[in-house]
Parts: sequence; structure tokens; C-alpha cells
Amino acid sequence: MKEIWVKADPWEKELVTTALESGADAVLVSGDKVAGVKELGLIKTVSDKGDLKWGEDVVCVDIQSAEDEEEIVKLSRRKKVVVKTRDWTIIPLENLVAQTGNIFVEVDDLEGARTAAGILEKGVDGLIITERNPILVREIINEMKSERQTIDLVKLKVDNIRPLGMGDRVCVDTCTVMGLGEGCLVGNSSQALFLVHAESIDNPYVSPRPFRVNAGPVHAYIMVPGGKTRYLSEVGAGDEIIKVNATGRLTALVVGRVKIERRPLLLIEATGPNGPVSTILQNAETIRLVDVEGAAISVVKLKPGDEVLGHVEDAGRHFGHKIKETITEK
Repeated sequence: MKEIWVKADPWEKELVTTALESGADAVLVSGDKVAGVKELGLIKTVSDKGDLKWGEDVVCVDIQSAEDEEEIVKLSRRKKVVVKTRDWTIIPLENLVAQTGNIFVEVDDLEGARTAAGILEKGVDGLIITERNPILVREIINEMKSERQTIDLVKLKVDNIRPLGMGDRVCVDTCTVMGLGEGCLVGNSSQALFLVHAESIDNPYVSPRPFRVNAGPVHAYIMVPGGKTRYLSEVGAGDEIIKVNATGRLTALVVGRVKIERRPLLLIEATGPNGPVSTILQNAETIRLVDVEGAAISVVKLKPGDEVLGHVEDAGRHFGHKIKETITEK
């Protein structure tokens, strides 16, 4: 997910309010307006006196020639870099996106935001909206924070389902209601995550909890914003996780509560495009995966040969980040 900042310098109270209500990550204001922002709500400020300070945390580089590219790469290792140029043919933005992170660019309309966010299928790390019309600013933020971002889902063919003993499993209660075909990507290995369905299905045992994903045991990985993973045991109130639907659309969700309880577990082994994969879930009828048609299927009704949706990748992980390294997870 991209960081979205709104430029409210010169000061415009309605722009700050729009940024707050639309879920922007920060606002750019002059130093004398930082307190005014805090009176309206809690949001990061970018200013010489803000939460993110110009010079210390954020720098702005106006590219004049190709030689500036190397300096931007160096700076981006320590700071967020706002890149400006009068002519992007001097330094194609693709060059910077390919070499480094922490790159921010200014955009003044929705089309510019779409372009910057999609470069090399990765995009810049942050967008600074310079549009002054609050209605258009809200439109840009809504689209950039919406479900337009996607991830590739693949078929995982179930090979074996085996009851295990007891273990500590994690329920993640979010601040958002989820629907059919929606859930979170969870798995034993960061190289293969299963789409675990939210508890949004009516059943005769318990009332639906459409805000909840019964995600798996404490050791399992769950996908979070930024293409990262975290252990379920690390997730807590106020964190963000990623909701995924059956077509691969992504949305960041805020975690409201996490419950860890001792429950009977079930091992699900399958085969994906890159070979064997597995996950462990609670052994209960109300725990479901998502089949290739986008329907929920209970883990107690799974059988060898069934196909469910998941996400696979080649790279390993180090502290949740993708890395190119030889790692074997069994």
C-alpha cells in the first residue's frame, strides 16, 4: 500500500479535514500550522516542526541531470525522498523505482496518481497530492486506498488433511465487515499463503462474525501492507493486515482485537505451482478456505483433490521482507 500525503500548504483547513476523513497518512503544512492540524485530528505532519521533519526525515531533490540519480539512491537509504524534475525524460522514474525505495512524487490528478503507483508493477512508495479541490483529493485518496490493488492468486491442490493436537490459535478481529470470498492470506511458509475465509457465513453452531478471520496458530505468517508478512503472534490492536478477495483485490484493514486461545488443530497439505505447501488451522466446521470458484469451503469437508486459492512467491523472508536467499521451510 502506498503512503498518501496531502499538501495543505498554503493552509487550507478543508484539505486537512479531507485528508483525515479519507485515511491519508500525512499532511504537508508550514511549521506554524502543525498545532492546527492536531486540533482537527491525529495524523502525521510533514514540516520543519512536524512529526516528519524536512531535512531529518524527508528531503526534496530537484533533478537537474542524470548525475542526481546516484545521490537520490544514497539519500533514500536513510530518508524519504521527494523527487521533482521539470522533465521526466532526463531520469525516467522507472530507474529510481527499480533501484531503491522511499521514493515520493507529487501528483496533481487521479491519472498521475495511477501512473506513479503502477510503475514497474511496484510503483513509487509515496504520493503527495497537490490538488487543492477537496472533492478531487478525496477521489484520489479513495482510489489509491481502495481495492484496485491486486495480488496473484493460484490454485493449491489439497493432498492431505490430518488432525493434530492442541495449540494456540489466533483470531484476528478487524474494524471492517468482510463478505463472501473475502479473508486473509495465512500459511506455514511465507512462500505459500492460503486464503482463509472470514467468519461471514451463517451456520447452525455460532453466529457469524464477519469482522473476524480465524487465522491459524501463533507461528503462522499473515500478509500485511507493503507486501510484507508478520507472525500472527505479533499482530495486535491498531496494526494493519491485508484483506484479499477471491479475485485478488487487496484492502488494508485495521485490527481491533486479537484473541489467542488453545484449540484442536488441523494440518492441510497441498501442492502449488512451486511444489508442496501447507498451513495449520483450527479443527472446526466454521473455519473455511476459498475454492477456485470463490466459494467458502469448511476445512472439515476438505478432501484430497480439492483446489483452493492461495498466493505463492519464490523469495524467502527476513523480518517480513522479501529477500533473495536460499531458505528452506518445511
